[in-house]
Amino acid sequence: MSRWRPHGFVQWLTVISVLAGIWRLGYLFVAKWGDDLLLNDSIYFSLQAALNSEGKWFQEGLSGQPGAEHGPLTTLYLTPWSLGSWDHTQQRLGITLIGLAVVPVIGLLGRRLAGDRVGLVAAAIAAVYPNLWLNDSLVMSETIAILLVALALLAGLRLEEVPTVARAAVIGLLAGLAALTRSELALLAPLFAVVVWRRIPVAGTWWRALKLPMVLLVVSLLTVSPWIVYNLGRFEHTVLMSTNDGTTLLGANCDVTYYAQVGGWNIECLAPVPQEMFADASERSTARREIALTYIGDHWQRLPVVVAARLAWTVDVYGLTHLVRMDVGEEKAEWAVWAGIVMFWALAVATVVGWLDLRRRDIGERWWLAMPIVGVVITTVAIYGFHRLRAPAEPAIVVLAATGLVARVPWLRDSRP
Repeated sequence: MSRWRPHGFVQWLTVISVLAGIWRLGYLFVAKWGDDLLLNDSIYFSLQAALNSEGKWFQEGLSGQPGAEHGPLTTLYLTPWSLGSWDHTQQRLGITLIGLAVVPVIGLLGRRLAGDRVGLVAAAIAAVYPNLWLNDSLVMSETIAILLVALALLAGLRLEEVPTVARAAVIGLLAGLAALTRSELALLAPLFAVVVWRRIPVAGTWWRALKLPMVLLVVSLLTVSPWIVYNLGRFEHTVLMSTNDGTTLLGANCDVTYYAQVGGWNIECLAPVPQEMFADASERSTARREIALTYIGDHWQRLPVVVAARLAWTVDVYGLTHLVRMDVGEEKAEWAVWAGIVMFWALAVATVVGWLDLRRRDIGERWWLAMPIVGVVITTVAIYGFHRLRAPAEPAIVVLAATGLVARVPWLRDSRP
């Protein structure tokens, strides 16, 4: 009997995806199964999902007060995994299963952008890239956000082929769901709308030219609106997406992050707020936001240095010791964090090569992949630099890097899937 060997894109992508799944599940069962949660955002997602499963929807811990520290999608997904008991091991499994879909989706995205070889190389990179699989065993939002961004990019390339209202609506839906996963991803809908407006030629009136971008934006807004309406009646102050903005801003704007650990985020920055013990989440957020904005105004001369440092953090060329320490504090293995940093350096170079190759070949669809990266840059400048904030850009980085590798490595370019 002859031995089966994969041939063709679908079979190779299946093999790569299966091997990636085995690695992810193996890492979960061997390295993370049964591990306690550390003091980080995973506590919020895990506890909130457990409370949801008991009918205590979106409360702030055990206080009974309303809570909206993060968007709702991750905790809603984890709620069924919490039925019967607060078992964060089951929750880890739930997130890992979402991560299994990331590799084949990235492979399909690469194929649609630049052909079969790019798709398979992108899937292979995604299979081994620590900055993707490390998130899968954590009870956090990054894996879901990464998958939604990759799906939105894939939907964007499909819209380029056949521009229809339905396909524009799908992009809006995915962008809205991404915003419900991580609040800063609300930037995606307007960024994608700009690409649609600039990329999709429409003959006729100005209204026809704006129809698809408007559909995208309206569907995105409709997707997030139930959460916004739900929050408007629960807090002392207006809350749209989350109550975490004040904490995020204050943690990134104080003496520690302006003059010592420049460009980062530090819990030491969270100065006491008057009557914080008796305030609801929106009051604390408002007070912290005001302190942060006052600090920024008083130290605006330092902002260019701080912003440069934030960007350097994001691309792993500054503050590596602090970056690794923060990642380890979020339950990531130190060896894998360092491997992810080194691999990112290589991918960053290949990403630039891939972008230049796509521009040389006048493949305008590359602008879709630029938008998550632009969004991460905007978020980094406004907040701080950290691997978690870069996570939504990783699918675009992987696909662009695969494009660069196929363009410049002869045996990849000449091989047959």
